[in-house]
Amino acid sequence: MEVKILDVYNPLWSETLQKIKHDIYHLPTYFLLEANRTKTIPEAITIQDGDKILFAPYLLRSCDEIINQGVSESEIYDTFSPNGYTGILLNEAAINTPGFANLAMSELKRTLSDKGVCSAFFRLHPILNENFGEIFTAETATINGETVSVDLRLTESQIWAATRSGHKSTINKCKRLGMTPRMVPASEYLDEFTEIYLETMERVGATKGFYSFDYEYYNEMQKILGDKLFLCIVDYENEVACAGLYTEVCGIVQSTLGGTRNNVVHLSPSSLETDYARYWAKERGNNFLHLGGGVGASKDSVYSFKAGFSKLRHTFMTLRLIVNEAKYDYLVEQRAKTLNTERSLLLESDFFPAYRSNI
Repeated sequence: MEVKILDVYNPLWSETLQKIKHDIYHLPTYFLLEANRTKTIPEAITIQDGDKILFAPYLLRSCDEIINQGVSESEIYDTFSPNGYTGILLNEAAINTPGFANLAMSELKRTLSDKGVCSAFFRLHPILNENFGEIFTAETATINGETVSVDLRLTESQIWAATRSGHKSTINKCKRLGMTPRMVPASEYLDEFTEIYLETMERVGATKGFYSFDYEYYNEMQKILGDKLFLCIVDYENEVACAGLYTEVCGIVQSTLGGTRNNVVHLSPSSLETDYARYWAKERGNNFLHLGGGVGASKDSVYSFKAGFSKLRHTFMTLRLIVNEAKYDYLVEQRAKTLNTERSLLLESDFFPAYRSNI
């Protein structure tokens, strides 16, 4: 097997993706965007045997802050997925060759360990990785929850029929009130979008991490992603009532970030936005509009809202790899000392890696 470690500027990254069905979250430009936001190093590993390819992109970060001062130890790293759904990709030849996935996974773990990585966390793609357990029989993925997508292969009447009755009423009410949905150039509405998004995050009491998506991030996003990024807005009474960012790659449209102004949230203009976006995505020949799941993969009000637009569900899983047990245990021990707690409590928590838990 031929193994290569790529940075985002290596043309082989994009060349490899041309041979594998992928999503926005796998593009080198998206990884560069997220690396700048998280202060990490974007990389990908390709493992190839003939015409069979495994592609695993990730963000590399140092674990220095976990190690107590004064402790002499070689530098340790871990890897994780950026915001969204990346996972591990295989081309058709790899999927159809029994045994290749498991051998390639072993090679992936060895390569990461050789880089000084002790653990790897992959957010699997609910659509592209839906058969993960059948392909990677030697690995166990953690089921975290469900996501919702609209099957755009259905007819428009079938899509409407699968819509929850309450959503249908809201959508029709929004239309009667004169609300108008449309796709607009993201660059022309970044100020308003950012304002609406932050207003929404404050209203719902979002965690600090959500506020790292600011104007600079969106400005960089629209420059980097170009024609793969779209902004859907709903106009109402001479103002933008709500707005949402959508991406489009390989037949998959992702609903990413968005929000609604406080003064119209009771009218739910986002229902009209989602309704418009799904027919827009279908007209462009896409297969799925992936709406995602609830906050923290829970079946909360956010999940319930999305579930009203379709009956199609996907399992959202994460892959949690310990590639160097000695280093992993060392970091858990250091974290336990810092928190003045038992290492067993960290290991028993659902947080991965355990040494980044805040129990």
